[in-house]
Parts: sequence; C-alpha cells; structure tokens
Amino acid sequence: MNRKIHSKYILFLLVFIMISPFLNSSLYAQEDGAGKLVYVIPVENDVERGLEAFMKRAINEAVEAGADHIILEIDTPGGRVDAAGGIATALQDQSIPVTSYIIQQAASAGSYIALNTDYIYMNPHAGMGASGIINSDGTAADKKAQSFWLKQMESAAESKGRDKLYALAMADASIDLPEYGAPEGEFLTLTPNDAIEVGYSEGTVSHRTELLHELGLSEATIVETEPTFAENVARFLTNPVVIPILLSVASLGLIVELYSPGFGVPGTMGLVSLGLFFYGHLIAGLAGMEAIILLLLGIGLIIAEFFVPGGILGFIGVGSLVGSLFMAGANIGHMSMSIAIAFIVAVVAAVILFRRIGMDKGVFRHVILKDRETTELGYVSQVNRLDLIGLEGVTVTQLRPSGVGQFDGERIDIVSEGGFVEANKPVKIVKVEGVRIVVREL
Repeated sequence: MNRKIHSKYILFLLVFIMISPFLNSSLYAQEDGAGKLVYVIPVENDVERGLEAFMKRAINEAVEAGADHIILEIDTPGGRVDAAGGIATALQDQSIPVTSYIIQQAASAGSYIALNTDYIYMNPHAGMGASGIINSDGTAADKKAQSFWLKQMESAAESKGRDKLYALAMADASIDLPEYGAPEGEFLTLTPNDAIEVGYSEGTVSHRTELLHELGLSEATIVETEPTFAENVARFLTNPVVIPILLSVASLGLIVELYSPGFGVPGTMGLVSLGLFFYGHLIAGLAGMEAIILLLLGIGLIIAEFFVPGGILGFIGVGSLVGSLFMAGANIGHMSMSIAIAFIVAVVAAVILFRRIGMDKGVFRHVILKDRETTELGYVSQVNRLDLIGLEGVTVTQLRPSGVGQFDGERIDIVSEGGFVEANKPVKIVKVEGVRIVVREL
C-alpha cells in the first residue's frame, strides 16, 4: 500500500517537473504582458478642442483594436475646461484600463484629465495641480463657473476612489493645506511624493520602460499614436489666441480689397484666413456642414448686394456670415470677443483707407456715380437769359422787391434793385444773374 502511495507521489512529481517549464512561461507571460496591446497617447501643450478631437480618435482606435491598456503621457499647462470635459467623457465611456504618466506637468485641465484615469504615475520632476479656473483674459471666472469646475474636480476624484479634498484644493485656494505647500490663498500642486502620500499616485518612475515594468507590461506590444498633420493644423487653428487673429486678418484683407483695383493679394489673404478658420474647426469636429453652407450663403448674398440695390441682401448676408462663425465656434463668449476684435480692425482700416484713398478705386468705382454735369461738358443747370438786359417794360404787380413784369408781351418774374415799385410803372432790365432778373424804375 505504501509502495503504491509513494509511486503516485513519484509519478505526480515527474509530471510536474515535465510541465513546469510551460507553467513558468505562462506565468511569466502574464507578468510581463507578452501578447498584450498597449496604446500610448500623448497629451501635450494646451488642452483645446483640437486635442480633444485627436484624443477621441485615438481612444476609439484603441477600443477598435482591442487594446488591453491605454497610457496617457501628460505634459500640459492646462487649457479649455470644455475640451477637458470632452476628453474626460471619452475616458469614462470605455472599459479599457487607463494610466496617466505625468512627464512634466499636469496643471489645470491637465490634472482633471489625469483624475479621470484609473492609475497615475509621475516622473520624479513632475507636478500635478494648480487647477484654478480663469477666463481667457487672465481674470478669475465667475462664481457659477468656479462652482461647476469644483464639482467636476470632485466627481473626477471620487469616480476613481480618490480623496476629493485634494482635488478641491487644486481648484479652490480657500482650502488650507500648508503641509503640502498650499496654505490658504494658494492652489494645491502635488509633488510625486505628496501624490503618493495622499493616494493620488501609484508610484514614481523615470521613463516609460520603468512604467511598463510597474504595470506588468514590459513585453506588451506598444502602439504610439500621434496627431495627424491635419489634426496638428486644427489644434493650431482652434487655439483661442489664433482665432481672433485669423478673423482680424480676414476682415482686414476683405476691407483692403474693396479699395484695391481688381482682385489681388488682400482679398486672397482674407478668404484664405476665413477658410483656415473653418477648416480647423471642421477637422476638430466643431463645425458641421450647416456652418459651411451658411458661410457660402452669406458670401453669395454679400456679392449679390453689389448688383442688386436695396441693402437687404447685404444685411442678410452679413448676418449669415456672423451666424456661421458662431455655429463653428466652441464658446459663444470667446467667439463674440473674436468677432468684436475683427470688427474693430475692419472699421479702423476702412476709415484710414477712406481718408487716404477715397472711393475712387476698387469695387466702389463700379457702384458709386462719379460723373459730373459740368459747364465744360455742355451741361447747364438753367438758361441764363442775358438777352433780356436792356429791355424795357412795365410792372404787372407791385415789386416788394420781387414781382412780375411784362416785356415784349412776355410775363417774367423780376426783382427791383431794392426799392418798392408800384404796379403799372415803366422799368428796365439792368442785370441777369441766373434766374434773378433785376429791374430799375424809369
């Protein structure tokens, strides 16, 4: 009996020794991520609608490719709150684990993006926080916007099981955390050690290779996503600083073209700037075909105004053009400011050009009548009857000092030299000044 038991143990041991290499390789494959697919997405420069469009496209590609993990390599000073919100929604709407690797900084909207991911790792020199919300002119946002942003930061932290206090301190300077270098009046910025201590970071790594080792993905297949050329152009063209410049150049070019003979560089520059504005917003997913159709309709009506009198077509055309800009814009307030800047530039340019050039050139030469009916060309405003000088006649009415007289059977409106003249008195025409015929009593 004992021999049989020993034989079974020996047989089991031999089988285990034979299959152990396969077991070890299988366990090792699980530990180093062999056979797994990892997508790496850069989150760089300002957070704006172009970055949002790129990240949504990259996340969708990762989902369609069956990726096992997504890594966001973050180095951003922040940016637009609405763009960060769109990115956060895209991250929350899929089930693939997402890790944020903060390479340099994740400030403002960048920290919000990181809080919406499952894991956070930081470079030894990185920082995370300082997420107070400000307007495009550098002033603090109103209380309503700040309240909304605080709720967003709070919900982002809680959605991933993190303490909301530190997320709120990043966006609310009234929270006092002097132990982390953020006394009351200062926004919280976490160092790598601080982030680990408060549970916001899983670890500190110096480079991607070390991060993959920490995640157990050292042997995983890495797919690095990069913005396409069109997406890079869209990111530049939808930058809040670039938008008013494009619209100002467009308005300036079109105004200068009105004072230029033919169609040349100014008009081309204006149309190209306007086209770049809509191209960037179309690629970024902000402008639809309805905005493009409204733009073309507006341009067509403005052109038609030069040939159809009335002004109604031009008014509707300008309204359509402005409406298309608002439809393409991501933020009504910022778009209003950009349009206002472009309008001021256009008005200043028009005044300067009118004073220096006048209305003799460009399109205006076709719509403004410049011909004059001068005496040199044979035009006269009235008949100057010099042939009446010297004629004698009689007053038909009293002259006080004007009245009517009769000369050679013709009744003529006359005026005395200044005195009163009774009716039926003999007078003589002594002067003719246009329609003014002067008589003297005989």
